[in-house]
Amino acid sequence: MKHSILIIFLIFGFNRVYAQNEIRMENKNSKLAVLWTSGDPEVAEKMAFMYTYNAKKQGWFHEVVLIVWGPSAKLLSENTILQDYIKKMQEAGIKVEACIVCAKMYEVDGKLHELGIDVKGMGVPLSNYLKEGWKTLSL
Repeated sequence: MKHSILIIFLIFGFNRVYAQNEIRMENKNSKLAVLWTSGDPEVAEKMAFMYTYNAKKQGWFHEVVLIVWGPSAKLLSENTILQDYIKKMQEAGIKVEACIVCAKMYEVDGKLHELGIDVKGMGVPLSNYLKEGWKTLSL
């Protein structure tokens, strides 16, 4: 009898822990801006893209924007795995923007446009995200 109670407790206990990973945190006013500046593909895949995608897909934030800035622009223009991931994020409803000055420095503005990225001056938009209270994450 004691073993049966223990087994039932363990089953329900593990289910509760697992269920926590599936809770959607709906908040229609929550906004996240991820400023991706790293030229490291591992940082992109294993942190920046993974978190950004799941922040939208899992409902952790209502609006999510990924900002491509600096060395990340060059990396994205060359890395087809990251390009495919960008398409997946766009399909999930994530807005992807890039700094036109950085893109032009690396001569990749055309390639970023081809990927459906809004390439533009980002100083004002980023400043507005900050002033409007968007949560920001810089990588």
